[in-house]
Amino acid sequence: MQISPVLELAKDLISRKSVTPEDAGCQPLMIERLKALGFEIEVMHFEDTLNLWARRGTQAPLFAFAGHTDVVPAGNLDHWNTAPFEPQVIDGYLYGRGAADMKGSLAAMVVAVEEFIAKNPDHKGSIAFLITSDEEGPFINGTTRVVDTLMERNEIIDMCIVGEPSSTDHVGDVVKMAAAALSPVS
Repeated sequence: MQISPVLELAKDLISRKSVTPEDAGCQPLMIERLKALGFEIEVMHFEDTLNLWARRGTQAPLFAFAGHTDVVPAGNLDHWNTAPFEPQVIDGYLYGRGAADMKGSLAAMVVAVEEFIAKNPDHKGSIAFLITSDEEGPFINGTTRVVDTLMERNEIIDMCIVGEPSSTDHVGDVVKMAAAALSPVS
């Protein structure tokens, strides 16, 4: 049985003990794949936090994927059914620290972009990734600082997907995905 590219990348990311603010090699792994697609890579290191701004293209609109590589500490290992940094698939579910929040999403984003570019190498507009290792902690040297830097140089993100599964705060236009339709969430 062949493992899916998303699952393979998710397992590789989960196996890296990236407890906030550590990245543990997650971003370099993503950088390697994004470079192969023609992304320009900019590493933004603010104090203890590693951030990645990767962009393919120079034209508008700029569509970005945003996320984080850091996870909260695993806590008491006696409360785990599996080792937190040894990803396992059990009964069709992926287990490991960060599987849902949010290394699985990062893997899906990267593989989706790989497949999109393979089919649309001359796409219009630009695609970017804004990735931080400071979301689970103080949240001061990550996304906020990267966005401030981008705004200072008039690099405006037109659209963004955040693969975070745990926030229900309404920021901008929020769309709920359904099997066959999209419906706005108020």
